[in-house]
Amino acid sequence: MKGKVYIKTFGCQMNEYDSARTADLLASSHGLERTATPEDADVLLINTCSVREKAQEKVFSQLGIWREWKARRPDLVIGVGGCVASQEGEALRARAPFVDIVYGPQTLHRVPGMLDAVRARRRPAVDVSFPEIEKFDRLPEPRASGVTAFVSIMEGCSKYCSFCVVPYTRGEEISRPFDDVIAEVVALAEQGVREITFLGQNVNAYRGALHPAAADVAGDDAVCDLAELVAYAAAVDGIGRIRYTTSHPLEVTERLVDAYRAVPELVGHLHLPVQSGSDRVLAAMKRGYTAASYVEKVARLRAARPGLSLSSDFIVGFPGETEADFEDTMNLIDEVRFDASFSFLYSPRPGTPAAALADVVPDAVKRARLARLQARITELAAEVSAGMVGTVQRVLVEGPSKKDPAALRGRTENNRVVNFDGDPSSRGRFVEVAITEALPNSLRGELVATPPGVASDGRART
Repeated sequence: MKGKVYIKTFGCQMNEYDSARTADLLASSHGLERTATPEDADVLLINTCSVREKAQEKVFSQLGIWREWKARRPDLVIGVGGCVASQEGEALRARAPFVDIVYGPQTLHRVPGMLDAVRARRRPAVDVSFPEIEKFDRLPEPRASGVTAFVSIMEGCSKYCSFCVVPYTRGEEISRPFDDVIAEVVALAEQGVREITFLGQNVNAYRGALHPAAADVAGDDAVCDLAELVAYAAAVDGIGRIRYTTSHPLEVTERLVDAYRAVPELVGHLHLPVQSGSDRVLAAMKRGYTAASYVEKVARLRAARPGLSLSSDFIVGFPGETEADFEDTMNLIDEVRFDASFSFLYSPRPGTPAAALADVVPDAVKRARLARLQARITELAAEVSAGMVGTVQRVLVEGPSKKDPAALRGRTENNRVVNFDGDPSSRGRFVEVAITEALPNSLRGELVATPPGVASDGRART
């Protein structure tokens, strides 16, 4: 079968990764070309997110549009994957009976076979099972589409925070074997990738099985943690920068702190979700730490990597959140000085313990608190950007600027977009850029000469 597939993605970077690998699968199995124009597609897929109610409702809104298309084109195949599919299963088709394929995050590798079944039998296919790590064994070789790439290293979460649906939609924590992850990193580096981001719902809980020879040496401790994985990935030829997301404060080990001291390829930027600055709310969320212990871990990280920038997640208006609780969050923000955040109003998710709690915070109060929090984070981010003016930053050139194709675009270690003039042939190289201006959503800079003794990948020449 030839044709085109369109994939609409909601949610996190893990979903972006899963969508890309689904496209790779269908290209390999059916010759389907991924398109950015849904009207041109023969197969329409939505990769869903159920972390917040708004994201879930967007899915059914999109399906409502596609239903009309299918009425005009009966051979059009519509599929729903991801966390909403995992959560709803067969019930999703009760609400949207025109959907042909329903698959979960762990069964995306079965989509080609499900597509064949739909075409041959003219009846829907539903598979939202949890076959552990099987999907990674069935995926084709990764195909790089730029100089940065995501690498999924684990699935699921075993923390069971009271507000979170992830353990129920993606299962408990399962780590990919060490060899498989490194093989994917090597394959991507050979295709020109220079920056990788390790992905997982609880990525710093990674415990990947070592290959048999290494396991014999390691004995009972025959697993690799994130710190060791980072060190090995940094040694892969061509890889000059490593990120990871999303992490959990409980999994910030001393070995991981040491990695910030010992591995220069690990960026000086960390996304470390705190959710709240109130110990009372954190306990109700079942996060397993206090505000003070979070701050203490931040201090150790910044001692290992001076200047480390931090971003975080915040939930505003958790059931029973008082004004004093919210002030604790604002005080924590000022103490840690986060320079970016993903912050949202609390959204009760069916099946989670928090969904049974009485929500006594008025909507107007929630919205006012969220606006205040976001305004403060914006102020802090602007201060960080302004402080970068006059400095020289190591930037990975990703390609042409989105607003000015004649200029180049890249990112700093602390995830700031920088636009500057330069040679288009430098795409994929690390360059030194003097920051000249801080704008609301980006920086401007000027290219400076690469210092003597430094290669284009940013490593010291020997």
